[in-house]
Amino acid sequence: MYGNTGRILFVDLTNGTITEEHPDEQLYKEYLGGYGLGARIIFSRTEANIDPLGPKNILGITTGPMVGTHAISGCRFIVSGKSPLTGGWGDSNCGGNFGPALKMAGFDGVFFTGISPKPVYLWIEDGKAELRDAGFLWGLDSYEVEDAIAEKLGPGYRVACIGPAGEKMSLISAAMHDKGRAAGRSGLGAVMGSKKLKAVVVKGTMEVPVADPKAALALRVKYMKEIDTPDLRYFRKYGTINHVASSAFSNDSPVKNWSGVGVEDFPNAKAISDDNIIKFETKKYACWRCPVACGGLYQVKEGPYPVEEVHKPEYETCGMFGSNLLNDNVYSLFKVNDLCNRYGIDTISTGSAIGFAMECYEHGLITKEQAGGLDLTWGNHEAIVALTELIGKREGLGALLADGVARAAAKIGKGAEQFAVHVGGQELPAHDPRYAPSWGISYKLDATPGRHTQGGSTAYDQGRSIKGFDLGMQVERYKYEGKGKANAKAQNYNHSIQCMGLCTMAAGRVGAQGWLEFMKAITGWDMTIADLETIGARVASLRMAFNIREGVWNKNFSIPGRAYGHPPQGRGPLGEISLDMDVMTKEYFEFNGWDADGKPTKERLQQLGLDDVAEVLYG
Repeated sequence: MYGNTGRILFVDLTNGTITEEHPDEQLYKEYLGGYGLGARIIFSRTEANIDPLGPKNILGITTGPMVGTHAISGCRFIVSGKSPLTGGWGDSNCGGNFGPALKMAGFDGVFFTGISPKPVYLWIEDGKAELRDAGFLWGLDSYEVEDAIAEKLGPGYRVACIGPAGEKMSLISAAMHDKGRAAGRSGLGAVMGSKKLKAVVVKGTMEVPVADPKAALALRVKYMKEIDTPDLRYFRKYGTINHVASSAFSNDSPVKNWSGVGVEDFPNAKAISDDNIIKFETKKYACWRCPVACGGLYQVKEGPYPVEEVHKPEYETCGMFGSNLLNDNVYSLFKVNDLCNRYGIDTISTGSAIGFAMECYEHGLITKEQAGGLDLTWGNHEAIVALTELIGKREGLGALLADGVARAAAKIGKGAEQFAVHVGGQELPAHDPRYAPSWGISYKLDATPGRHTQGGSTAYDQGRSIKGFDLGMQVERYKYEGKGKANAKAQNYNHSIQCMGLCTMAAGRVGAQGWLEFMKAITGWDMTIADLETIGARVASLRMAFNIREGVWNKNFSIPGRAYGHPPQGRGPLGEISLDMDVMTKEYFEFNGWDADGKPTKERLQQLGLDDVAEVLYG
């Protein structure tokens, strides 16, 4: 087997046992890796309606066939399991160095079940694995964990861990890596915490087997030259922060908890964008062997919030803690990013939770006394920083917000739900569906709701395209007929890209044909774009079948009207936009072979080779 090690670990935390399995190559061909492999294994080995924070939930960490190879950006790993935040399928994608290290340590993935009687970490090195006591790590923040591991075991280990928020099972907690890379969505840090699994520590010197190493290296050289354009060099300089201001002014990013207009309510967006952020950069940061190198490490010595070293606050963080809160204090962005990374909480959900709290405060649903004396007025960066820390600690008002806006609104009552911007329990990211309607489809209809990384045809909405991928239809931003079909088709391709272990920021630059060439050189498999679409459709149907089995019906998710233009906002650049979700939903389901309620049909499941899944759903 090439591109994969053919080895997967299964860890029973209750009994402290570790077993190794060697899946057939066909499993990899049908699901590739990532959340495809995760969904296949977890669906098969879990019962319906299990407690996501109980012993029967399975937590998976998986790589993909491109990870740890010459493939450009082959560095991602995905954490999967039943989400305690949504009650359905959960997965979250992370970059850095951990994924390649896991592959080079000899394993394509590891799955955890049960609950350990005491805190533990899993040690993996060159084909060996062992559960070890994590008492000395429990209570430490994610930075301290990595330092403590290095001190105890020596240099060169890569760590995926939880911070204090995960230990306290905050439903917006993340799995953290490399002191600032986060598998932040779906609340899977809480699942690690429930299992008393503090960290997974890996080190490997084994080579990932590759079918044709010379061809793979030649492809890397070829595509590194092709993608080295002025556009890439510009992106390398700024990364995602290059459009913080422009997104605020276009209302691509949320303003005032999705109720405001950037040019009117947040005119000083440039203060937290591009050059005003990058001036604090001390050195560039790249994930494992990635030529894009869009990250950076930062030091802030001036202002009210000095930070010794922190990863660059990316666009989503700047949007959710900036325009979303009417906060133009750039120093506070570095501080909240540092706090979220240390405590191990998702910056998107945390910024959303604070926006929710501020609007509740504005309308008298949260008092200053309930806020612990904090003045939660819009733009108050001191209160924003303080509340972020309370959420990380799960203390005071932070305890209410640490499980996300849906649960906070339910506890407050009195109409607070109108200020809770989420779909299916997952807070929306900093991209407005009214700006690119395909996001509106994915936010509601992907098995993991509220996810901009599952955007499908959003590039086409914005006048771009997926390089080398023939969508086969014209897409107009505000023409709703055909958009559901286009999004489903593009999304299925995107599922395969993510399951390979590739980064979205590089995947589109190389293009579809390039990935087929890499696939042949690395795995030896001859695949077509149609094959990738079929694999993606299989993964999409399996993830949705997981939701249906759990009683989670995406069609019934409520959508936040202010993010979808229901009713139209009436002012600003998107003031007249109202998404036609009925048309797009119908087409999306039909293209995927799902019925009018979003349930994959028996015939479609069988067509995709999911006969056992059809048996579960239909008997």
